[in-house]
Amino acid sequence: MSDASALYLGLISGTSADGIDAALARFDDHQAPQLVDALTHPWPDALRTQILAVAQDETRLDLDAYGRLDVAIGQCFAEAAQALLARHPDRRGAVRAIGSHGQTLRHRPAGEHPFTLQVGDPSVIAERCGIDVVADFRRADVAAGGQGAPLLPAVHAMLLARPGRTRVVLNLGGIANITVLAASGAVSGFDTGPANGLVDAWYLRHHGRPYDADGAFAASGHVDAALLDALLADPYFALPPPKSTGREHFHLAWLASHARVPALPPADVQATLLELSARSIAEAIERHAPDAAEVLACGGGVHNGLLMRRLGQLLAPRALTSTAEHGVDPDYLEATAFAWLARQRLLGLPGNLPAVTGARGPRVLGAVHLAPR
Repeated sequence: MSDASALYLGLISGTSADGIDAALARFDDHQAPQLVDALTHPWPDALRTQILAVAQDETRLDLDAYGRLDVAIGQCFAEAAQALLARHPDRRGAVRAIGSHGQTLRHRPAGEHPFTLQVGDPSVIAERCGIDVVADFRRADVAAGGQGAPLLPAVHAMLLARPGRTRVVLNLGGIANITVLAASGAVSGFDTGPANGLVDAWYLRHHGRPYDADGAFAASGHVDAALLDALLADPYFALPPPKSTGREHFHLAWLASHARVPALPPADVQATLLELSARSIAEAIERHAPDAAEVLACGGGVHNGLLMRRLGQLLAPRALTSTAEHGVDPDYLEATAFAWLARQRLLGLPGNLPAVTGARGPRVLGAVHLAPR
């Protein structure tokens, strides 16, 4: 099969574990990924609960439990891929590879033994789908001294950069990250801190549902200035890039370590957490992209009307829009990027941007797991 006619399928479950995104992509003459079709495959409730508990360090796993979880997640990733492929039976043979990010359980790229851990057995996906799988994208960058994240800025640049204009691409997942597309063509980026992860976790605890639709619960409360100041004082926000973070840092136990939390109505805590996301994002953009005229948002947070309105206020006079207004689906940009990363691996081309991750140089990312022949 000629790579010019090949399709690639990307899979990812983000920090919030709100579903497995699957994206089928082709590539244009400039090698940029173009979305063909996509869907979000739901997690079984019990498995999602376990993932969140482990990711927030609320549950410790022995080796047997870890092995079972790795396979269970791999099976769900395979189901997501199969559900998307079932909508295109005539194109299945054109799919060259699946790029599976997996589910992050830990991300600790600093210290004497830096590591990042994504699970979801890729051999299970390859066996069930009959398609080669590329996985484990982050560790080569970490081994090269990098953060292993974010990995999307290269794709943001291909799809959304405009010569002579500085833009920021804002990904509102469980964790927020920004990509600065400078007018000069330079690309930089990093994780700013929480986006949806904390507000989702707090809402789940108090309402038993996975997310605060349109920020309604947060809108019913009031921002507590003292708690907000204490949260913003976390040293992560002041760290210079390159930097990345996740649920292993910004989780409910971290929130509970602040003395004011038990004294506040839950809705006030929710309002304060949403303000934390908005403020930390806006301050990061002001500090690192002061000349940006516009911010293009993607990820699940674009559907939180309250968060988007608050960001719009804080970012003014910069224009805040969804990437949808620029021809890029905000819900499946991450999954599309992992289709691109799979292609990069099979072509033997680098997938990281050292200026973003801090790695010692460009690296080919991912390991190939062959399907049955």
